[in-house]
Amino acid sequence: MGTAYTAQDWSELFVASAGASAALTGLLFVAVSVNIERILNFPGLPERALQTLLLLLSAVLVSLIGLIPGQSTTALGVELLVASIVFAAPIYALMFKTMPGARDYAHPAVHLSLILPGTLPLIIGSVSLIALAGGGLYWIVAGLLGAILGASINAWVLLVEILR
Repeated sequence: MGTAYTAQDWSELFVASAGASAALTGLLFVAVSVNIERILNFPGLPERALQTLLLLLSAVLVSLIGLIPGQSTTALGVELLVASIVFAAPIYALMFKTMPGARDYAHPAVHLSLILPGTLPLIIGSVSLIALAGGGLYWIVAGLLGAILGASINAWVLLVEILR
């Protein structure tokens, strides 16, 4: 079995990802706390804050699951699939409350581009691990990076852009 399907080979990456995601989660709480009144005044922004929190928490949880010792690749795939779906479902449900119509300044594709890279690759990677084909943990890494990047951009909106 290659590196793409052996979690032990990725332990340092999972440790770094868990730490970075947890730190960003703390910064998100600061951003929301500083601008809570403004966030509550904009339709869709409270939901966007929750969506951002869920993206970061999914990255933390996926990283921690990847660090569980001694589990089979299939078990890892199943655990990651369940976690990915549990987080992706509310993230996408919240998307409809954060889209234009609630706010008139962004195209839906822009907002979708912030959450899709942090959710879909996690699901694809989980299925790939179960099937032992198709890229495995490389998809998971793409999903972790997508979640962190998308959440960081959303956090910037919640901290800075709403003050403009």
